[in-house]
Amino acid sequence: MPKKKNSQTALMHSEYTAPTGFDAFPVAIHHASTVLFKNVAAMRARDWQEKSGYTYGLHGTPTSFTLEARLAEIEGGRYCLLAPSGLAAITMIDLALLKSGDDVLLPDNVYNPNRELGNWLDRDFGISARYYDPLIGAGITGLIQPNTRLIWTEAPGSVSMEVPDIPAICAAAHAKGALVAIDNTWSAGLALRAFDLGIDIVMQALTKYQSGGSDILMGAVITRDPVLNQKLQTAHMRLGFGVGMDDAYLVLRSLPTMKLRFEAHDAAARTVAAWLKQRPEISRVLHPAFSDCPGHEIWQRDFTGAGGLFSVLFDARYSEEQTDRFVDSLKLFKIGYSWGGANSLCVPYRIQGMRKNWQDQGILVRFNIGLEDPQDLIADIEQAFAAM
Repeated sequence: MPKKKNSQTALMHSEYTAPTGFDAFPVAIHHASTVLFKNVAAMRARDWQEKSGYTYGLHGTPTSFTLEARLAEIEGGRYCLLAPSGLAAITMIDLALLKSGDDVLLPDNVYNPNRELGNWLDRDFGISARYYDPLIGAGITGLIQPNTRLIWTEAPGSVSMEVPDIPAICAAAHAKGALVAIDNTWSAGLALRAFDLGIDIVMQALTKYQSGGSDILMGAVITRDPVLNQKLQTAHMRLGFGVGMDDAYLVLRSLPTMKLRFEAHDAAARTVAAWLKQRPEISRVLHPAFSDCPGHEIWQRDFTGAGGLFSVLFDARYSEEQTDRFVDSLKLFKIGYSWGGANSLCVPYRIQGMRKNWQDQGILVRFNIGLEDPQDLIADIEQAFAAM
């Protein structure tokens, strides 16, 4: 090359290389679609399925590899794959493990987009999707068919809060050759050690506590088994699931405070839930740490915390119009889905239309308790009761 480059070339190619040895607490953000190889031999020797090297930005950079490793360690897993959202992570699991003629079981209280995905697989792909009572426990063995490949669990259900008996479901599934996946988003992987209870695959919506800022969409799929991980990796690659490294960095930046935030959400939520339990407007508080929540004994056995998400049932004398007015009257609580962020949220649900065998009366409203002072949140709820 000539010593003096054209200015356009100089804008793109430089002889400068930054000196090695720089170190700091933050993980560096490595942006890349194209990954460079030292020579052709190195290019041909690199395998996208191996985390020992880099092949293309879709399969990861040092930034995403670092996040995957930390998430796997939090859950007690060995392998982790990132996806553009929690729902994308669920889809990856289904398409990695299910084909036409297979059967999947889902709890009746499952995250509604997971339910809709199951219905789509059933309707358009020849994969039967059936729903079971989330409190069925070992009784699920009677529902497992020879073609049942996958059983989904959610602990607890993220709207109605029933806590399933994960070890019993896993034992029944494994006895009949089925795999068990869990949506472990409610506990952030901190309050439930899913692999220790027999789970094969953990799904996390990193959108929630891992982010903590209500500003990122991302999901993760974590496992311990190398053969299972290879199937998931293949689906991840075929679906073209990648994440932005800026988003990966933001999750990495939030992880050191996640446990502190989770515990603060938990403490505040129990304070608000205990106050609501005494209110005449509320017929039932659906919080797994409370003794009358379905599956509370299992929560006591398997969990070490509860986070900030719970639901309530309003007394049956209140109409939907009145409970909508209650939600609209809240000042500190904003109306929006999701949870795990610093700001409190409140959403009313038409639960009877979501569940096959829902028996309870009254409008269900879900609260995400953020990081505001719980006494201020209680005052906000009290004034909204008056407006109702």
